[in-house]
Amino acid sequence: MFRKIILYTLAYKLISIMSYFFKFLLFFYCFVSFAQLPKEFIYVEDVIPDINIELRYYTLNNFVGKAIDGYQSNKLILTKQTALALKYVQEELQNNNLCLKIYDGYRPQQAVNHFIRWAKDLNDTINKPVFYPDVGKENLFIEEYIASRSGHSKGSTVDLTIIDGNTGEPIDMGSVYDFFGQESWVNYEGITKEQKANRQLLQVVMKKYGFRNYPKEWWHFTLKREPFPNTYFDFPIK
Repeated sequence: MFRKIILYTLAYKLISIMSYFFKFLLFFYCFVSFAQLPKEFIYVEDVIPDINIELRYYTLNNFVGKAIDGYQSNKLILTKQTALALKYVQEELQNNNLCLKIYDGYRPQQAVNHFIRWAKDLNDTINKPVFYPDVGKENLFIEEYIASRSGHSKGSTVDLTIIDGNTGEPIDMGSVYDFFGQESWVNYEGITKEQKANRQLLQVVMKKYGFRNYPKEWWHFTLKREPFPNTYFDFPIK
């Protein structure tokens, strides 16, 4: 009987030790995962919990037609300054029952390298009808749709649109996101008055909070005072 008590006691202590050990491993894993973000980068959901995120390069719904290297989760990462500026944009839109929807933020250099490899394979045109129907794939570099570097890799550039607060559906901007063509230019004339007004709404609210737009892509904005204007990062999104 005494031996059984000793064995039970030892077993209980062993279970307690193992429990503490696994808790330590969990804490260490979370710490390491968090520490992987460079200083001044954050997960945007930490400051805008209700933001709608659909990282297209984590999915098949993009001009390549495959998930892109470096996109290991649907987590939006940006510099802290950019995320805080977006928070103000979101709050202003919500006053009118509208919200932001994010298609891309920080983009690792390895993803850009994936684009370059894909662009050189002229036979891979699976999503051409949707994203670049009028552009020959051999001209993607010449017409600057694909480049060896991207401002997204600096961490303060974001691709986004506006969605209806009730339905969650994007408002009509006159072209799909990531469309290669003049239809995506901010001042393109071949769209309706409503579509022009929607583009201008996005322009006005983003510029109000410190962003500048790339005029050939209605969805593309960069924080004017970006903290890393000359640094291209390559850590994965996870």
